[in-house]
Amino acid sequence: MARPGFAPLILAAALAHAAHAASPAAAPASGAPAPGPAASGPAAPAPGALATATAQGASGAEAAGFDGVVEAVRQTVVAAQVAGAIVALDVKAGDAVRAGQVIARIDARAAEQATAASDAQVLAARAGLEVATREFERQKALAAKAYISQAALERAEAQYKATQAQLTAQLAQAGSARTQTGFYVVRAPYAGVVADVPVALGDMAMPGRALATVYDPAALRVTVAVPQTAAAALARDARPRVELPGLPAERRWIEPARVTVLPTVDAATHTVQVRLDLPAPQAGVTPGMFARGWLPVPSPDGARVCHDGLGAAPHRPAGAAHHRAGAAAGGECQGVALSDRGRGLR
Repeated sequence: MARPGFAPLILAAALAHAAHAASPAAAPASGAPAPGPAASGPAAPAPGALATATAQGASGAEAAGFDGVVEAVRQTVVAAQVAGAIVALDVKAGDAVRAGQVIARIDARAAEQATAASDAQVLAARAGLEVATREFERQKALAAKAYISQAALERAEAQYKATQAQLTAQLAQAGSARTQTGFYVVRAPYAGVVADVPVALGDMAMPGRALATVYDPAALRVTVAVPQTAAAALARDARPRVELPGLPAERRWIEPARVTVLPTVDAATHTVQVRLDLPAPQAGVTPGMFARGWLPVPSPDGARVCHDGLGAAPHRPAGAAHHRAGAAAGGECQGVALSDRGRGLR
């Protein structure tokens, strides 16, 4: 049971709290200026706050983004043509190479011995041809004086021609042996960058086994998969853009030098590959990087493309929070996007 003296105090405190909640806001402190009328424009965001922009719907050809990957136009897997142990590796991943620079060497001792044997056979064939040539000349002189029969002259001529053909065959065999020896030295096919070296010193090289991967950094492209309906609506004079989120903001957007739409459609995904060639040079861009191609085509499934009200595709800075609502009935794009630089985000 509560004490008799506390009941009036509790009742008075409850009435005072109810009266304070129902009363209007307290007047400003004395000496403080009264709040004036609201400004005509939107209030500036507080420091550190995120600016907002309402996503709007747009019809017609807008910039629709499609995820893709950076590829090298020229990329070669340099493989061995002969079998043997790898005795030297002159490059590593990331090295720049010149055209014809040695990449690896394979044990070629057996091939060198075969080349030496072929050269010796060439010398023997040359000596035999000299003997056959002198013999044929003597037989012709004797036949001119009628000291030998015509049949003997013809046999000497046949022996000379056979020896000459044998020398030609030996020369070809020696050239083949030298060419075979050259296969034991693996060289770069063109100037570029070594992307991968999947072997180590002492590994066994086999015909067709990859020794290194080389690509040309001056010829890069971005390949994106576009739905066939969107690819069909892509205009010939379209000016797409490439976004590389992995680069700094000032180098993130690139105008492609050429656009190529492949004439075939993937039967499984019903998409068309669009290749966007990047202008050279592009520092910091390597094959395998994530990229996004913004193409002026209708968005997939007939959806309307959201933009930031400025007629451009939205851009999301790295680390910015964003929210995107689904398309409403009739294809209307709704939502609010947040940006740390006052730009609309998708």
